[in-house]
Amino acid sequence: MRILNVNIGNFASKSNITAMKKTFLLISILYSVPVYAQIGSSDTISVQPLNEVIVKGEKPQVSGEDGIMVVDLPSIVKDKPVTNILEALGYIPGVTNNNGMIWLTGASNVTIILNGELTNMPLQNLYQLLYATPVDRLKNVEIMYSAPAKYHVNGAVINIVLKTPTPLDGLQGQVRAGYNQAHYGSYGGGLAATYSVKDWTFDLNYGLSRTKSWSREETWSNHLHNGKRIMIEDDMRHIGQNWSNTIFTTATWKTLKLTYNGQITSDSKSWGLSSGTLGNFTNAYNMLSPIGYHNIALRYTAPIGMTVGGDYTRYSENRSQSLFKDTDYLLGSENRQEINRWHTYVDQQHQLGKWQLNYGTEYQHSKDHSSQHYYPYDNPDFDDILNEDVAGLYVGTQRSFDVGLSFNISAKGEYYHNKYQHNWNFIPQFGATYYKTQKSIFQLNFNTRRIYPSYWELHGGTSHINDYSTIIGNPKLQPYIQYDAQFNYILKQNYVATLYFQYGDKATVQLPYQSPDALNLIFQTINMNYERVVGLNLYAPFGVGYIWNAIATANVMNRRAKADHFHDINFDNSKWIFYGALNNSFKFTQNCPVSLTVDFYYISPSLQGIAEMSGLWRVDAGVKWQFGKKRYCELDLKADDIFNKWSPTMTIHNTGQDYRMKVRDMTQNLKLTFIWRFNGFKPKDNGIDTSRFGTGK
Repeated sequence: MRILNVNIGNFASKSNITAMKKTFLLISILYSVPVYAQIGSSDTISVQPLNEVIVKGEKPQVSGEDGIMVVDLPSIVKDKPVTNILEALGYIPGVTNNNGMIWLTGASNVTIILNGELTNMPLQNLYQLLYATPVDRLKNVEIMYSAPAKYHVNGAVINIVLKTPTPLDGLQGQVRAGYNQAHYGSYGGGLAATYSVKDWTFDLNYGLSRTKSWSREETWSNHLHNGKRIMIEDDMRHIGQNWSNTIFTTATWKTLKLTYNGQITSDSKSWGLSSGTLGNFTNAYNMLSPIGYHNIALRYTAPIGMTVGGDYTRYSENRSQSLFKDTDYLLGSENRQEINRWHTYVDQQHQLGKWQLNYGTEYQHSKDHSSQHYYPYDNPDFDDILNEDVAGLYVGTQRSFDVGLSFNISAKGEYYHNKYQHNWNFIPQFGATYYKTQKSIFQLNFNTRRIYPSYWELHGGTSHINDYSTIIGNPKLQPYIQYDAQFNYILKQNYVATLYFQYGDKATVQLPYQSPDALNLIFQTINMNYERVVGLNLYAPFGVGYIWNAIATANVMNRRAKADHFHDINFDNSKWIFYGALNNSFKFTQNCPVSLTVDFYYISPSLQGIAEMSGLWRVDAGVKWQFGKKRYCELDLKADDIFNKWSPTMTIHNTGQDYRMKVRDMTQNLKLTFIWRFNGFKPKDNGIDTSRFGTGK
């Protein structure tokens, strides 16, 4: 289990960071204008043709209304070496994509939805779906720092709007094959297709991948035990492999939509190889059966403005662990998790003159049956069923005024219950946009949300890394309330400045802790007093015609984390952090089939709870080549972290705690992707929650 999160403050309260990759687009429109002028006497007409007129305009990347930022992402990534929507999201103003993890600047967390609908997929499955969805399917992307309650999402949202096929388009699609070389090689492929006939529309995305991963962590734990300092060194290598099958398919008849999405992960194995002061350990994890995720959803929109929907989710996992010291067997365990979850909702919308009124209700019930059994049997076991109920009511409104002001506001009441706790939550949301002209747009957003722990952590299970390090669950872990506010200024629909504030009341963190009672390093998620971030993010595109287009990003933030009871110690850490990026794309001629990119990223030393994080930098480069008839074929070559410098060092030196970890992940990799599009795969225009599943490691 990875226990190190690189947190840059702002971008999110979770791990990992990268820079935004965006581009600046200039378009030229060519008009031939024959103009006839009458000159001379009234009975003499002569014709005077004028020369060709070339009008050059700057296509806006960003627009805003009702507190929503609309981004023309297809134009931004046109010449970038990206083939799918997941990669393209990293080019949105304010969005970072680090190794497939998506964060939004100024938001503590972000939920991705498709066409305004929540997918209810675990995060890993959603990312797999986006990776399998071609970038050509994009129509635009909507950024909602404060999503209205009608979307059934609390907090920030990235709404991916896809093109809608029509019967005139016929069968369209693309086939993708790719290879990724890091420490080990991984490969995969996918098929995406759409078809429409009369009142029916069908959509299919399928991906198959074989992944093998590698990472390394060196640790130095200067442990105070019985009044003496004992240095425990460890060199841990992690190796993992699996086959992953992902499918997402929809069938739509008029306003009735049936969706299935699922993922089956097979041949999943991983090993933790540890060598150091205490000896040599091998931790072997095996999936005893394929990991299965299945979700089926039905949605109907009535002519009266009512939407009724529901979905059912089933998740299953059965994993074994065997811990050896040299060749001696120490212990083993079997972890099981089966989750059944039902969700239903009813939404109603009315147009009352210039006002829009929204209200609705939703209910979710989940049954989590999890167990952990150890061999030998002197270790603590559990076999537990956890029922969880969440019910909510909301009301909201939105309005646009002729003076350039538009806003949306909603309030949601939510009831949460499980056997450990129950509480009522009030969740307000507000978003507004104001402008006199589109050259200068102001946006203000505010929202709150309650964040719940994973199912597995609430059971209090234990996992052993080796004789020294242990991961422990926490049944006393409380949900925490997150407050986020953002103020955006959009200049000339291209330049964006975001001033943001985040406050997590009883925010959670998982970091190593050296026990004073035993020679034991504990990893356990606990609640802090709070975590607060305030910052300013600047996004500016520039360039020279079609030859060179660039994006400069700068984010300055202050992060503070405070805990009165981090186990039996306390801390209060604060630090100013800087994040910068420069993304460049080059073309030799305007219609050149080859484009190049070179990107630079840097983050200054930062913090995560009680831990200090080292500074990081990286350089990426890529080339995109379109060829064949109508350029239906595409070849992309991308080199990430060329100098392999995007790996942090974590240091804890506080109140007797003395610990250091150096991460040596193989973020350096080379990707080669081939794409073949059939029938153009450009449908005509007609005018997705983080996962709480998994037994952990």
